[in-house]
Amino acid sequence: MKKLFFVFLLTAFQTATAQTFPSRPVKLVVGFTPGGGVDIAARTLAPKLSELIGQPVIVENKPGAGTNIANEFVAKAAPDGTTLLVNTSAVAINMSLYRDLPFDTLRDFAPVSIFSESPNILVVNSKTAAASMKEFLALARANPGKLNYSSAGSGTTQHLSAELLELRTGISMVHVPYKGTAPSLTALIAGEVDMTFANIPAILQHVKSGRLRPLASTGTRRAALMADVPTMKEAGVDGVEVTAWYGVLAPAATPKEMVAGLSAAVAKAAHDPEMRKRLAEQGAEPVGNSAEEFARLLKDEVAKWAEVVKASGAKAN
Repeated sequence: MKKLFFVFLLTAFQTATAQTFPSRPVKLVVGFTPGGGVDIAARTLAPKLSELIGQPVIVENKPGAGTNIANEFVAKAAPDGTTLLVNTSAVAINMSLYRDLPFDTLRDFAPVSIFSESPNILVVNSKTAAASMKEFLALARANPGKLNYSSAGSGTTQHLSAELLELRTGISMVHVPYKGTAPSLTALIAGEVDMTFANIPAILQHVKSGRLRPLASTGTRRAALMADVPTMKEAGVDGVEVTAWYGVLAPAATPKEMVAGLSAAVAKAAHDPEMRKRLAEQGAEPVGNSAEEFARLLKDEVAKWAEVVKASGAKAN
């Protein structure tokens, strides 16, 4: 099956190269500050994508408003393939979290491909007394409403992972949103907040240095780079399974042949042997699905997160 997949991937890309790629340099717009998981994914993809499409590819950070500044910028950009969005579930979550958005995720974007994915990890400052998920929950239950957690912004998977944790365990914490993963982690390291959820690429160096302590993963299985960190389910918490995907989206009116070409290029980049190695070193896994597959997933994500936002009472703050 794996051999057949790569034959299909090669054929798809060879077909795409005969079609239209952008004729000018391409921007990958990221709605987070530099240093977070989405930013790292975009900067990992950019050089290989540039090589494959024959155009310079740069990353442009437009943080703020839970990624909505970047989302709106790309949704309203010229549909010529030169302005693309790299985002995670935030682009689906925001549909139910925010009122009166100036864009519609399902109407105003053409999904291209999911480049890679990674679970979120619940991390605390290494000076925190809690050394396990059980101990952290005990601490939270003994101090209702007194612990706080940071996130990369309202509506991000970090925010909703914490909302899910509260919903499933009955604990109560205070959300402190930041404009990106990097400042969120800086606050945790400085002791300004008690915990956060973040993906492996963003926390790996801080875990290795001993500044942060991982307690549990939101993945369905343990991450290879953090094999000693249990999943939430293994730690006794059911229903907190969240995989952060990093997807590329174009403005909705982008020609279908260009979307297909870019999709094949992202998929080929994701499954390049050297790229697979780099992603593994970051604790991420390649995906590289088709535009149609991504479109179906995005529709499901909008519906899934709408239920979570409603059940948890989460609000953009």
